[in-house]
This record gives sequence, C-alpha cells and structure tokens, in this order.
Amino acid sequence: MKYIIILGDGMADEPLESLGGKTPLAYADTPHMDRLSKLSEIGMVYTIPEGMSPGSDTANLSVLGYDPAKYYSGRSPLEALSIGVEMKDTDVAIRCNVVTLSEEEPVFEEKTILDHSSSEIGTQESAVLLHEVAKQLGDEIWQFYVGTGYRHCLIWAGGRVVPLTPPHDVTGRKIGAYLPGVPALREMMKKSYEILVSHPINLERKKQGRNPANCCWFWGAGTKPALSSFQDKTGKKGMMVSAVDLLKGIAAGSGMGVAKVEGATGGLDTNYTGKVEAAVQALTTGGYELAYVHLEAPDEMGHQGSAEKKVRAIELIDGKVVGPVAEKLQEAGEDFRLLVLPDHPTPVRTRTHSSDPVPYLLYDSTRPLTRHWDYNEEEARAGGHEIRVGHELMEYFLQKEKSGQNRAAAEE
Repeated sequence: MKYIIILGDGMADEPLESLGGKTPLAYADTPHMDRLSKLSEIGMVYTIPEGMSPGSDTANLSVLGYDPAKYYSGRSPLEALSIGVEMKDTDVAIRCNVVTLSEEEPVFEEKTILDHSSSEIGTQESAVLLHEVAKQLGDEIWQFYVGTGYRHCLIWAGGRVVPLTPPHDVTGRKIGAYLPGVPALREMMKKSYEILVSHPINLERKKQGRNPANCCWFWGAGTKPALSSFQDKTGKKGMMVSAVDLLKGIAAGSGMGVAKVEGATGGLDTNYTGKVEAAVQALTTGGYELAYVHLEAPDEMGHQGSAEKKVRAIELIDGKVVGPVAEKLQEAGEDFRLLVLPDHPTPVRTRTHSSDPVPYLLYDSTRPLTRHWDYNEEEARAGGHEIRVGHELMEYFLQKEKSGQNRAAAEE
C-alpha cells in the first residue's frame, strides 16, 4: 500500500456573500475531488491544539503526526533547517519577511503594512535585497540567511524568544503598535526600510506596478527544534514535495526525503506537473511509501483577501494535482490511500489563519465506498466523522487503531 497526502494550505474558509453563500472550496469547480469524495470517507479534523496559535507550522506538524504541544519550538527554526542553518542551542531563529510598507508618511511608526509578500516577490530579486540589508546590518549577533521568495531567516546569537506579530495578521493597519518590543529588532526594521525604499530593484518594481519589498518584518521566533524520525514514528519512508522552507525544514528535521522541483514557487504559478511527477516517482520507483504534496497558493490568496484567486488556486490543485495523482497511481497498478485536506483555514474575510477544524477526504483504492457527497466544509461536517486530536490523523490514515479520544468522537 502506498500513501499520499495532498495538502492545500489554508484551503478551508467561511461562506462568502460574493460566492453566493458558499465557501471557495464549495464554489470551486473540483470534479476530481468531488468524484473521489463519492468513493471516500469525509470528515473534520482539528489540526490546531487548544491554546496554540493557528499556523502552517503547528498545523502541518499535526497532519504529519507530531503533537505540536510536544515538538513545536517556533516557526523560523524549522525554516532554518531547510536552508541549512546550523543553529546552536543558544541561537534564536526569527522569520524575516520582506514586506511592502506605505511610503507617504514621514514617521516610520505611522506607516501601513500593505502586503506581507511584496507581490509574491521571487527569490532572485529578494535575495539581492536581503544581501544589502545583511551587509549593512548583519554582525556576529545578527546573521541573515536567504530563504525562498519573500521568506528569509535572521539568527539572533545568544538571543531569547520574544513575542512578534505575523505581518499577515495586521495587513492594512499602521505598524506602530505591532513593532517588536526589543529595541534592536525595532531599530533594524526601521533601518531596513531606509536601505530598501530607494533600492533600484524596488524603484523598478514600482514602475512595473508591483509592490516594492521595502522593509524587513521579523516574526516567528523560536529555538533549535528536535523532531523524532518520521520513519521510526510511522514505519513509513516519507517524501516531502513543497516549495516552502517551513515544510522542507520539517522534512529535514524528521529525516524525510525532500524533492527538488524546478519552478516550484508556492504561488498560483507553481510547477504542478513537476510536483505530481516527483510524488508519483517517489512512490512507484523511488522506494518511498508515503508522499506529502504541499501546495501553498490557497493560503496566499486568502492572505490577499481574494475570493476569486482562492477559488482558482483550489481548481488548479484539483485539476493539476488531485486528478493526475490518482490517475497515475492507478495506471501504475499501485494500491494506495489518498488524503486530501487543508492544514488550517485562511478565511478571505479576515486574511489570516483560524483554529477551526478542516475537512478531510480519505480515499482507499482497495476499498472504495459508495457515497452521495461532494468534498467541502459543509458536507464534511455532515459526514459523521470527526478527529479531535489532529496529530492522530496520521495513525488513522495509515490504518492503525484510532485512539480512545478519537473513537469516542466517532461514537458520539
């Protein structure tokens, strides 16, 4: 039996008036997911433990079978693993987004954050900007590392974990109330704006109608992570297919393989075909038993507040990933179990993450069911299956005995 998880980051949402009272998932044209749902179990799973902040870090740890309450040490340290940063036990890793701030206000604190991703700036341009910041602001205490796209890393040697606000939580607001409490971090953010606002790359981006990446924004602080082996934990050799450093870092920390897919961007324009080929090859000829295909675009479109683009992201996942994966595994003669789900909701209305449960679809090619439902939030809630402890979903997916808590949830 082969196992494949297709995770649409932030894919779940709320009913929207602009979509006729439907969620983007219910509104989208998803013939492959809807066809499979009629042969599958659908239900809801709580991926965010009570009391923890909703994010792709905690949620994807849950889906991969790791209890975030035990294993989570911060978001940026997981990303640091992906880009090869060798953290000391005394280091603190901090996510460094290059964001877009308004430029009209003379006082830095009065500026507004307009875009947490600077029009989804690519790594090539973003790296040039970060290198300029690192040249002027980096030293033995503060070390900058290039990541992917707008997502980079700052290592604070001998630092401490401090509360920092994610930029996507405060888009459209003045930044003064959300700047770091640590003076050195706050001052570096201010100086980064002074360095980047007139950089030739940003001047050219504005000419082209794209948002400038004119400031570094720090968040997601944490200490060196210590994940147990995924293979030891599950008995399965796993492959990660993702464009995002966070997911590649989780894979690196847990000993999973990490696929290299040219053109994988984390946006609407990602290399869907390459991701499918990498996953199928890993399962059919690569010696792997489980593939985890992560797709970032629905989350990005939720952060942008675009229902139209989020619907498009979901339709692309359905047509370019879910359908081809099922077809290729069937053609290869493989018995397989397929799990489709989001990690968390990213509602278009709020433009940030929520802790609400998410819908899952679980298909087994050896035991197809006969059902009447489509795959969306409303029908998954009515499906009668609920997994309350998110990190136990992996055991359930791998056909292991459900825990007492989840059995109780199913029986109620």
